[in-house]
Amino acid sequence: MKRLLRSAALCAVALSGFFFRVASAEEGVLDAAQPKGASVAEIIQRFAAKEKEFQQARDQYTYRQSVKVQTVDGDTVDGEYQEVFDVVFDDQGKRLENVVFAPQTSLQRISMSPEDIDDIRHRLPFVLTSDEIPEYNILYVGQQAEDELHCYVFDIAPKEIVGKKRYFQGRIWVDDRDFQIVKTSGKTVPDIRKKKNSENLFPKFTTWREQIDNKYWFPTYTKADDTLHFSAGDVRIREIVKYSDYQRFGSKVKITYEGKEVPNGNGKSDKNDKNNNPPPPPPQR
Repeated sequence: MKRLLRSAALCAVALSGFFFRVASAEEGVLDAAQPKGASVAEIIQRFAAKEKEFQQARDQYTYRQSVKVQTVDGDTVDGEYQEVFDVVFDDQGKRLENVVFAPQTSLQRISMSPEDIDDIRHRLPFVLTSDEIPEYNILYVGQQAEDELHCYVFDIAPKEIVGKKRYFQGRIWVDDRDFQIVKTSGKTVPDIRKKKNSENLFPKFTTWREQIDNKYWFPTYTKADDTLHFSAGDVRIREIVKYSDYQRFGSKVKITYEGKEVPNGNGKSDKNDKNNNPPPPPPQR
């Protein structure tokens, strides 16, 4: 979030009518024991390959993405940014974003920078494919239950920051059956501090995925609640991003799952979102 010059007040976040309570997942104790039946390197190789399948498959789905960012002073919401858009395809199969709701922003103490918008589009639903693996240090930290899922847990961080490229730094949970990432928690890096009055800072966030079409674990809910420490003062924000109504687009592009071509069909996601209730993270298998 890019700090505006006219404000240096301290900001705190409170719940508002828009932000829906997310049921706390039953998170088990982190077990540092080494995995059985496969080496850590083999697990990384398997989930990275699955992430590449996931990335290619999601590019063939339509879905709706809704975003709300708020700043709150005490118990009062004093700024808000909203956007709802559909990711669709035109008659030529070209991928498009169709904005369906975008009221005038009332944010005053922060502004949405191009990097913020790009993060919302591309980095909150973090993907770590076999192509990106060489760019990251990946540390196995153990195994942990997430609701009814049993997961391998890894901490990851970029080996180096190259140019203006942005990266993810944090923790990922990999389902031990499907070998797909089902949860990520961390932030995009680096923060950008060019000078005192030109700072672009980014909140910590958690993204949960849900299984779509009984194959792919697609992102369905992202939540951020963090204090950004600008040189002029702290700003606390809350951010909610929802992804809903996944539908497979009937293109001629082939997508695969476990090495087999997936036939065309309609993706089915949790319809709770139509009732303004996000799916409980992490999703049930």
